[in-house]
Amino acid sequence: MHVYVQVIKDYYEELWERLPEQLALPDLERRLAFLLAEVSPGDRVLDVGFGDGTFTAELARVGARVVGVEVAEAALKRAHAAHPELDFRLGPVGGPLPLGDGAFDVVWASEVIEHVADTARWLSEVRRVTSPGGRLLLTTPNHPRSLLLLRGLERYSNPLSDHLHLYTRRSLRGLLGEFGFEAVTVRTAGGPPLFRRLLLARAVRG
Repeated sequence: MHVYVQVIKDYYEELWERLPEQLALPDLERRLAFLLAEVSPGDRVLDVGFGDGTFTAELARVGARVVGVEVAEAALKRAHAAHPELDFRLGPVGGPLPLGDGAFDVVWASEVIEHVADTARWLSEVRRVTSPGGRLLLTTPNHPRSLLLLRGLERYSNPLSDHLHLYTRRSLRGLLGEFGFEAVTVRTAGGPPLFRRLLLARAVRG
């Protein structure tokens, strides 16, 4: 397991080293609107997989008390350089989040869950740090049967891709329910009705 974890960490370090300084984040406005509609000033918010810190900075701008966690030191350095006033932290690949139980009113994980190898462990940790009655908000690519039939599984399951899991509305809703989240809603966005490319999920920790 140790070797596997090191391989994953090296992959993300190299990825963030070579990514351009100015990133064009897909569906940024749509994802940001979804997030900010759920956050109030003073909310304790965790940004899991903060990347370049764009969402973390927006959360701070609207008055949230926000912490960001990432697995790549290269991403942390980039986010710190752009937003030195914010609280960015390094977390272990596949390990426990370095945060207390029930520490956050909102946990935000955008375009993260599809990259996670041990989904059960990751979701358990996300639930642990969410306060009772707190909200989990996440986004991930949508993979309905219509898209797979039209474009083929190979397009979305490239052996060299870091996307490890493909989700539909049903599978994501069921997964969150299995891990003790309640009032789970999952909606699609982006693109024509049968070919939406994005899932927006909201769930409450029971």
